[in-house]
Amino acid sequence: MSKLHKILDVLDKAIKIETAYGHCDIPCGIYDPYAAQVAAHTVIRMDMLIADLVKSGGQTADDRNKMTRYIMIKEQHAEIVKHEIRVLWGDYFKPEHAKANPQLHTIVWDTLKAASKAKQSTNIADAEALLADVHKMAEAFWSTKNIATSKVKAPYPTEREMVLPKL
Repeated sequence: MSKLHKILDVLDKAIKIETAYGHCDIPCGIYDPYAAQVAAHTVIRMDMLIADLVKSGGQTADDRNKMTRYIMIKEQHAEIVKHEIRVLWGDYFKPEHAKANPQLHTIVWDTLKAASKAKQSTNIADAEALLADVHKMAEAFWSTKNIATSKVKAPYPTEREMVLPKL
């Protein structure tokens, strides 16, 4: 260990600086379920594209390449949903939020399970169930800030809704 590291180690022990944690390793206080909603829409869209490709009977190398890419993106975005929900659950929600919303644990659990199921299938109904659960998360999140929400049609090819705060 260098002399500098030894000095810093001694200072760290003497001052007892508390470690802070956040979703970006900086306690910035910026949390929003929006990214999870966009990712859930992407899962739906990939399932739509997969269904269209299967329906067309695509068997060319380009078709197989498209299918592989659609599946890869669907998997990545279902994982983004899981990541975003885990960040909200682990870093944002506090015991008082769970007390005020007794269904919060179940909503988180259901959303994580729905993301896994959406990864495992190409059934649009599974992807839609994921989006519905993410909507519940968004509503629960905004309720902790006493901000009302509304469902609006998303500007995406999925033609589904987004839960947005009424600001």
